[in-house]
Amino acid sequence: MDKELKAIKVNELTDNVFSLIGKDWMLITSGTVDNYNTMTASWGGMGYLWNKNVCFIFVRPSRYTYEFMEQNDTFSLNFFTDEWRNALTICGKKSGRDIDKAKETGLKPIPGNNQTTSFEQARLIIECKKLYFQDIIPEQFLDPSLEKNYNGGDYHRMYVGEILSVKNLT
Repeated sequence: MDKELKAIKVNELTDNVFSLIGKDWMLITSGTVDNYNTMTASWGGMGYLWNKNVCFIFVRPSRYTYEFMEQNDTFSLNFFTDEWRNALTICGKKSGRDIDKAKETGLKPIPGNNQTTSFEQARLIIECKKLYFQDIIPEQFLDPSLEKNYNGGDYHRMYVGEILSVKNLT
């Protein structure tokens, strides 16, 4: 039987967010199926803010996906089974400026419900609308050891996105 993604309410998610993002990784994707980019990420979170279900993600300005995040109002978070780990590794190490990540990895882009792109092979898709951004300001680090994450000063931009829809593998 083929897998099927089913729309669920955000409060029906049963995944451990710490494992989901920090251990399993995700693809952050922005843009339309005809013009998008995706990147692997393992920093972020989910919660409740401004009376909304939200996620927060981090993208460095040097990443090609940053351009798409800046140009578009929506983005998706795509989570996969372990069999796609190599594809996520490629999407994290190689730039969409240099390769066609879908062609290189076998991932199949599909249109989302909210003017963004997701992947057919994802086991969990979360579509979001940007609400807010904030650039990381190194002078505001309270723990100086955090600076070691920024060799060369390529500080992230944090995006807070309202969760618009969730699709989970059934």
